[in-house]
Amino acid sequence: MMLHPASHKLVMQRFILFAISFALLCLFIFPYLYLVLNSFKPPGEVISSTPTFWPTVFTLENYIAMFDQLAIGKYFGNSFIASALSTILSIFLGSLAAYGLNRFQSKISTVFLLITLGIRLIPGISVAIPLYRIIGDFGLMDTQLALILVYSSINVPFVIWMMMGFFDGLPKELDESARVDGCGMLGAFMRIIIPISMPGLATTAIFSFMLSWNDFLFALLLTSTSAKTVPVGISEFLTAYNLDLGPMTAAAALFSLPVMLFSYFMQKYIVSGLTMGAVKE
Repeated sequence: MMLHPASHKLVMQRFILFAISFALLCLFIFPYLYLVLNSFKPPGEVISSTPTFWPTVFTLENYIAMFDQLAIGKYFGNSFIASALSTILSIFLGSLAAYGLNRFQSKISTVFLLITLGIRLIPGISVAIPLYRIIGDFGLMDTQLALILVYSSINVPFVIWMMMGFFDGLPKELDESARVDGCGMLGAFMRIIIPISMPGLATTAIFSFMLSWNDFLFALLLTSTSAKTVPVGISEFLTAYNLDLGPMTAAAALFSLPVMLFSYFMQKYIVSGLTMGAVKE
């Protein structure tokens, strides 16, 4: 059975698209797969001068050494608390600000949005020293509260810009209907706008959480022992006299797992949220 020329062309286009997508997938997943496989290699094989992709023997030695050398449970707890609480705080403040700016647009709100964008574009390293001095002056060094405040201040501009796009797709008639029914502005926001915007909020929360979860710079500057996070803990495998690659790969693989699982189960919200923010009625 001969294919119609148009059908044959469509099949070829799909095949080329699949081939390109598969090549890009392999390109991006190869380093991570190599990291995970290294975490299951014997310690001597990880630092071998002739590296191999597949382990000759699968072992948990690196994971055992990681738990022996690091207080990994405490670091994971610190990372989760700082990331989760800063995400909740930044989502609450950022979504309120975005809603107000979207519903009461004026020249002042436009200027505020530009200032917010400018703040978001400032590299973290350029404000690291001032933040270090401020946190030190308030006596919050090596505390989870310091990380929560810093992560929130970094994520709020991001949340505002993300949620502005989502709120643009919601008709203002919803607010007016809620106010006719007796709700105030805050009541309309909490009872009507927030439930409708859940996909957008979930998407923004995921990205905010990942930004905080993966932070190394501020966690390194602001913590030493009590509030130390996993990225800083992983860096301790690298010293001036030694590089423990085996336990380091094990810790890095374990550190990436929560975010990957969370993103996998929340992917429907990511897709619907990004679509909601990209399309206007």
